[in-house]
Amino acid sequence: MAKLPVEKMRELERRFGEIEARMSAGPAADVYVKLASEYSELQAVVTQIRAYEKAVAELADLETLLADKSVDREMRDLAELELPEVKEQIETLEQDMQILLLPKDAADEKSAILEIRAGTGGSEAALFAGDLFRMYERFAAEKGWKVEVLSASEGEAGGYKEIIATITGRGVFAKLKFESGVHRVQRVPETEAGGRIHTSAATVAVLPEAEEIDIEIRPEDIRIDTMRSSGAGGQHVNTTDSAVRITHLPSGIVVTSSEKSQHQNRAKAMQVLRSRLYDAERQRADSERSADRKSQVGSGDRSERIRTYNFPQGRVTDHRINLTLYKLDRMMEGEIEEVVDALMADYQASQLAQLGEQQ
Repeated sequence: MAKLPVEKMRELERRFGEIEARMSAGPAADVYVKLASEYSELQAVVTQIRAYEKAVAELADLETLLADKSVDREMRDLAELELPEVKEQIETLEQDMQILLLPKDAADEKSAILEIRAGTGGSEAALFAGDLFRMYERFAAEKGWKVEVLSASEGEAGGYKEIIATITGRGVFAKLKFESGVHRVQRVPETEAGGRIHTSAATVAVLPEAEEIDIEIRPEDIRIDTMRSSGAGGQHVNTTDSAVRITHLPSGIVVTSSEKSQHQNRAKAMQVLRSRLYDAERQRADSERSADRKSQVGSGDRSERIRTYNFPQGRVTDHRINLTLYKLDRMMEGEIEEVVDALMADYQASQLAQLGEQQ
């Protein structure tokens, strides 16, 4: 049987009971909201802890009964039948508990900034970037998340040279964080008369959306330039210097936004800048914790090729976990849950292995 952190389990139960008591006491609205959020986070793990404790107690009762020579044969037979079932239940609960008790990524519950850029392949790469954006957009719609485009630069034949959007909802980053990297496509372009297969690529970056409380940006650390917008918008953009470019001087990060409203542009550009700085800080902290740490699902390096979409064969292959699915059409329609879950399961398995080595 797996060795579970009993003290941590007791502490979680104690904290859950404390939150229940405080919520029932009728605290102020803002306090209640914070308590309710922590309550919902703890509820699943505490329910599992209680189920585990109940099964362990049941096992102890059965073993006591079987050890008692005075118990009649019929009762002993029933206990012997139940014993394997209870042991199997405990084993399953222990496996589930280990995953629930893994260290949590503080950013998992956050919304996310999605950035997609066309890579090698010219117009075909831009078209593929557009396909990827629609794939994530449909997945988000299925999840009930809200997608808002912050900035977009369209390709000459369609698609996007670059598109940046927010995906707002609970747990967005946890679901999409393993999508960062180079996505490669193999297909015959519609404009290709000879029917030759072309290979092109797009880069995806998924960043946890940072709030002001996460990252402080000092006014003296940024330079804000306004310029004439070149985006969509017809005659309006010809008369308004609405585009905004923000340069973060210490890091050299540059963010632009070119919607119609200069005020909106500044807010959107600051939102992206804050998330990029937060992501850089998270990556720096990760590197410091372990210089050579690299999980099974990849380092999150934007230059790492993570997945290939082969249209002639209707095949999608995730190279990090050697997963191949022959459901490319459905995946491009947003059905990416199977890959997302497989990546998460693989990551959790590697975390469990690391914990096992430390114990």
